[in-house]
Amino acid sequence: MAEKKPMTKSQIVAHMAEKFDMKKTDVGAFLEAFADLAYKEARSVGSFIVPGFGKLVLSKRKARMGRNPATGEPIKIPAKKVVKMRLAKACKDAIIPPKSK
Repeated sequence: MAEKKPMTKSQIVAHMAEKFDMKKTDVGAFLEAFADLAYKEARSVGSFIVPGFGKLVLSKRKARMGRNPATGEPIKIPAKKVVKMRLAKACKDAIIPPKSK
């Protein structure tokens, strides 16, 4: 049995255009504008909420000691900012239903 592949951007655009009876160019422009807004807000405010899906969060990671996997030599890993996605409970429950007791 062949493994299913994730939908591509063009497949998502085509699906949404058909579902909402819109032009593919309009749906594509909406997705681009939505992504741009998410990036801008996460950068300036520190987070961006996608209702029903989750929250993009800008997080600061502290400096720490690590090891070079090739030599085992200790190295210092500098502090940096990272972007994390926290999934909403509704999203988690829709993908993996909670076990009933």
